Amino acid sequence: MTVDLTYGDEYFGQLSPFEVGLGWWSSVDEVVALATEASGVPVLVARLVDGDSEDPGHGGRVRYHAEALRRPAGLNSRPLEGDAAALLGPAERRAAWATPAGLRSALDWAETELGAVGRPQAAPARQIRTWNLSGLFRLPTDTGVDAWLKTTTPAFNAHEGEVIALLGGVDRALVPTVLAADPAGGRLLLDHVPGEDCWDPSAGTVADLVPRFVAAQTVLAGRPADLAGLRDRTPRALAAQLTALLDRLPEETDLTTEELDGLAGFAADLPGLLDRLADCGLPQTLVHGDFHPGNWRSDGASTVVVDYADSCLGHPALDGLRPRAYLGPEAWQHHARLWTEAWQRHAPGSDPGRALHLAEPLYHLSYALRYQEFLDHIEPSERPYHEGDPASELRAVLACGPVARRT
Repeated sequence: MTVDLTYGDEYFGQLSPFEVGLGWWSSVDEVVALATEASGVPVLVARLVDGDSEDPGHGGRVRYHAEALRRPAGLNSRPLEGDAAALLGPAERRAAWATPAGLRSALDWAETELGAVGRPQAAPARQIRTWNLSGLFRLPTDTGVDAWLKTTTPAFNAHEGEVIALLGGVDRALVPTVLAADPAGGRLLLDHVPGEDCWDPSAGTVADLVPRFVAAQTVLAGRPADLAGLRDRTPRALAAQLTALLDRLPEETDLTTEELDGLAGFAADLPGLLDRLADCGLPQTLVHGDFHPGNWRSDGASTVVVDYADSCLGHPALDGLRPRAYLGPEAWQHHARLWTEAWQRHAPGSDPGRALHLAEPLYHLSYALRYQEFLDHIEPSERPYHEGDPASELRAVLACGPVARRT
């Protein structure tokens, strides 16, 4: 790993290469610690500059741009030129928090807002994560309870504070506490949620959370005016977006002619699938958009759902299917049974089990479109995170088999 260090308009070259146990490139807390030690001043990572790995986004060789928060007196500045100038210079579609000025602005905003709610910041922010989708910082406060700053790009993400307010109005314990929000700036300040992320959720956690989330979705489905501001990812909206995407696929993916023909056939048969899905009787409602157990947080007594950047108006089966990729067969069957039973209670006469089956290709289509949305809004150096994802999800659509046979 290497780090290019700047302080304002001054460039201090690359810090000595570090050998680190890099996991995901976006997890930068160890990078920050090593760069701070090497430079003698506190630093924050502005962004990924370059990365090379057999598993894109994870491990391998990585280069970051870090900004010193004080001028490093022990280092000499030098001209920014050549390769470094090209890589560190401005770029179209760069995230607001991926620049030194944007970093400082976001942290200043958070400090001001913490003071305004009577929770003054007690120590410097700890940077946890940064990439094209979000920045995440942990902020100690003088109350002894930390706060969290999250930054996202409003152009292609939900206004999380508004989504949390909608769900929290139905079930307050289901969501984190919002301390402050700046929707236009893509900034959200949250109270700390105690516990652990539920990557391997217990049966009890699933039994507690899934029916509560379905109950909240049911209530919100009956308030269409409250959901009017959400991005439209309903089944018919997804079908229209697929039509637009098909025109781009030959040039932007490595899909074969046979695969492209298969997707054209899928698009032609999709209206019939959507009619059968509608016949299952589940309402359009607020969908979390990334309802995997890593976005559930539990302290053993209660479970909170976090990370609403992908939230939208859509079909609830998309949330129902999301945990499957993260659960073993037995745990998945447990989740699917609880989800199905919950919807049967809240939508009498519905067939949620059939909806899960029918929605499988639509689930993969929704993620293909979402990943393409990422690629359309991020700068070139960040593309390795998602480069092959749309094609991968579209291949998963084809792997579901002919749409006409899904009944």
